[in-house]
Amino acid sequence: MASSRTAAAAKAAKATKAEELKTSKKVAPKTAAKKEKVAPPAEKPAASRKRKADDSEVDVPKAKKSKAASEKPAPAATKSKPAAKKTNAKKSATVKKAEPKKAEPKKTESKKAEPKKVEPKKVEPKKTQPKKAAAPKKSATKKAAVSKKVEVSDDEDVEMEEAPAPKAPAARPKKVPVPKLPPPPKVRTAGPTINDMPSQRLEVFVFGEGSSGELGMGSKRRDGKKPVDVKRPRYNDLLSAKDTGVVQIACGGMHVAALTADGKMLTWGVNDDGALGRSTEWEGGLRDMDNEDDSDSDDEDDTGVNPMESTPTAVSTDVFIEGTQVSQVAACDSATFALTRDGRVYGWGTFRASDGILGFSETTKVQRTPVEIPGLKNITLLAAGSNHMLAVDIKGEITAWGSGEQAQLGRRIGERYKMKALQPQHVGIPKSKTNPIVKLACGSYHSFALNKEGGVYGWGLNNFGQVGVEGGAGEGDAMINSPSIIKSLSEYKIKDIAGGEHHSLACTHDGKLLVWGRIDGHQVGLAKEAYTEDNTVFDDNKRPRLLFKPTIVEGIPPIESVAAGTDTSFAVTTDGKVYTWGFSANYQTGLGTTDDIEEPTIIENSAIKEKRVIFAGAGGQYSLLCALPDNETLTNGTTKA
Repeated sequence: MASSRTAAAAKAAKATKAEELKTSKKVAPKTAAKKEKVAPPAEKPAASRKRKADDSEVDVPKAKKSKAASEKPAPAATKSKPAAKKTNAKKSATVKKAEPKKAEPKKTESKKAEPKKVEPKKVEPKKTQPKKAAAPKKSATKKAAVSKKVEVSDDEDVEMEEAPAPKAPAARPKKVPVPKLPPPPKVRTAGPTINDMPSQRLEVFVFGEGSSGELGMGSKRRDGKKPVDVKRPRYNDLLSAKDTGVVQIACGGMHVAALTADGKMLTWGVNDDGALGRSTEWEGGLRDMDNEDDSDSDDEDDTGVNPMESTPTAVSTDVFIEGTQVSQVAACDSATFALTRDGRVYGWGTFRASDGILGFSETTKVQRTPVEIPGLKNITLLAAGSNHMLAVDIKGEITAWGSGEQAQLGRRIGERYKMKALQPQHVGIPKSKTNPIVKLACGSYHSFALNKEGGVYGWGLNNFGQVGVEGGAGEGDAMINSPSIIKSLSEYKIKDIAGGEHHSLACTHDGKLLVWGRIDGHQVGLAKEAYTEDNTVFDDNKRPRLLFKPTIVEGIPPIESVAAGTDTSFAVTTDGKVYTWGFSANYQTGLGTTDDIEEPTIIENSAIKEKRVIFAGAGGQYSLLCALPDNETLTNGTTKA
């Protein structure tokens, strides 16, 4: 038993001694390297040189003046010459130094000689800056550990050197910026008020042709009378002052527009080209009115007139901006316009030229509903010709647009540019703060502008002397191409002015009535003895053809305002009476006859005999008068168009 124990003890002691010897053999090479700082043991020269070369390859590019780089053998440094070129140079130096297949066991031996306590993370290039890579200077053992780490993870090291490339902004896909949506459109509201709205309610009396609904009396008989071919002024109860409250009215060629006290725009008459600004579709149709009995007979209950056209109906203002109020309406032959209190202009319909429809704008032939006219702002007054419009702004500057074939826009319009005339453009009249333009008026193809002092500018067609200029009068294509002061009116202070198709008339501040232009249909209303060589052009048969000089009409009371239809004229006196003359084939003079009225004649039928008329208007085949309701006096007047 004791022998067994002794043997066991001896065996254990022998094993301990062997272990110590084994340990000392393993440590010896490292100790020698630490003291002498020379290459690893001679029995493994290839592996040692390999580690030193690798050590140099790691330290040289990552840290300045690396101690490991200065200690490597001269031959290794010579072979590692391209080390300064970073990762690619390291690969080539390693391949030249050792055989690829002999380098394989080197990694295994290095693993056996390296203590496992060294953590690879301590020299992880991803977390260590270049200066820290040179930190293991105190111990050759630590340098060997670094060599071992780099050697084992050589492939990883290459990847780590190249890893930062994707981090560069150029390597990343650029973000496509998301387009910003435009801000929602601002809700427009009406601007400051610059125009007053008429407030005086009026009674409306109509007469003349009505087969197209231009009298606004509907399609049914009223009090047993047809609403067509009305011979004398007749009260229109569809436009009563109490229920409807018309405050301003405008006559077009064959349609009418009216403004009411509550701000509505009413239209009636012919709507072929959208002049009414609303739908007038109707399944019925017109009969031949020439074969109908006298308009005062009661044998028919239905006249066949389109009720949608002949009944005054409001135009939708849905397109108007919030808070819009209308202060004036104006009517051409086939178009209508509305001026707002803040100075904007809306319109609908179309303009015509000598060869047919010209258009409402450059992009629209016929505008069926209201639309704002671009380019117009701070407008204070409108005036309408047959196919052109005038507007004046708060500064007294005039704008014109429409058809310009007869120079009615104040400028020559060539055939090539006639569509450009549909854009509002300024008229060349000098602005004046002390003597601004206060009134506009249009004939069919000519225009007038009246200043504060009573001076008159005129331009447009002058073939019958209708502008008031002698030069060119009597010639078929005579025109006044740009606005000119009418010298023949310079001795008068003009208060109101109006134009027909080929004639004009005006009244002065002291009540005188002046007329000029075409006379073959008695448009000017002068007696034969008034025509002389000094003011008249005669034809070859010595018959007076045109009056080129404005001439005073004698024998009538003082005149307050004037109006003109195509070939008909009206003058309203200061005490509210109405005189009329001219062409009367459709009863448009209101005197109950189809014969021309040669001289001014007062209208005195029972409907208006006791009324105070303050406005007269006329179209091509009809006319109307506006009077104050009984026992009322004029408040703020009306705006004429």
